[in-house]
Amino acid sequence: MRLSKRLEMIVELASAWAPDKKETQGRAFCVADVGTDHGFVPICLVERGIAARALALDVREGPLARAREHVKEHGLERQIDLRLGDGLKPLVPGEADMVILSGMGGELMLRILREKSCVRTSVRRWLFSPQSELALFRHGLAELGLSICYEVMMEEDGKYYTMMVAEPGTMSYPEEYCYRYGQALIQSGSPILQEYLKREACQLMRIQRELKAEGSEGAKRRLKQVKEQLQEVELVRRKLREWVPKEDGAGEMAAAGTEEPVRVHQQKGSPESVL
Repeated sequence: MRLSKRLEMIVELASAWAPDKKETQGRAFCVADVGTDHGFVPICLVERGIAARALALDVREGPLARAREHVKEHGLERQIDLRLGDGLKPLVPGEADMVILSGMGGELMLRILREKSCVRTSVRRWLFSPQSELALFRHGLAELGLSICYEVMMEEDGKYYTMMVAEPGTMSYPEEYCYRYGQALIQSGSPILQEYLKREACQLMRIQRELKAEGSEGAKRRLKQVKEQLQEVELVRRKLREWVPKEDGAGEMAAAGTEEPVRVHQQKGSPESVL
């Protein structure tokens, strides 16, 4: 099955961070995909032997019906269990070793995590890809006792995606911009984050020029906010330029099943270290 680069990266991260048999106490690795849509991610995880079992969850009957058709086409009815329900509610504590949440806003993901704490506390590893509200989401993970241990940023078709692997633990960043842009990405000098911030800086400078030309009281108040945002962006860009490459640092990582390399930067390490 051919996936988009974004979904392929999710599969690759799930493979890289799958708990071993010692962590699962000898049980076969089971992954749950919340908001499975067409069911492509669980199908690939099982077909490639990454997961022995998968749980495909969706709150809507339509996407789940499509996922059911795809699972049947691939002959995986015994390995993939499809469940209708909101968020983590269809899960039983302890049955999923890893849970994938992607393609949703950060605020919605936090609501899902808060609603069934008995399941949340039983999961060993999480894979997140929030589409918005990343600063809010990182703060929320810390409040829920989850720590980001790995973070990657990629670009596909002009859109930027951030993916995070998290585990139970404590997390505290020294500055607010670390929550906004990702401390691991900043510390590792992510070239994709550099590209993203360059675009952000250009957009903010354009808005700044327009507000200056307008000259109204409302424009002046907004101009102050834009200046502060631009200062923060430039600060993070300086931090990224200070980064010194290491042997296991940045680069292009080819995603399996794609003809072109997925443009990413990865950082594995302690989120508590200070910039």
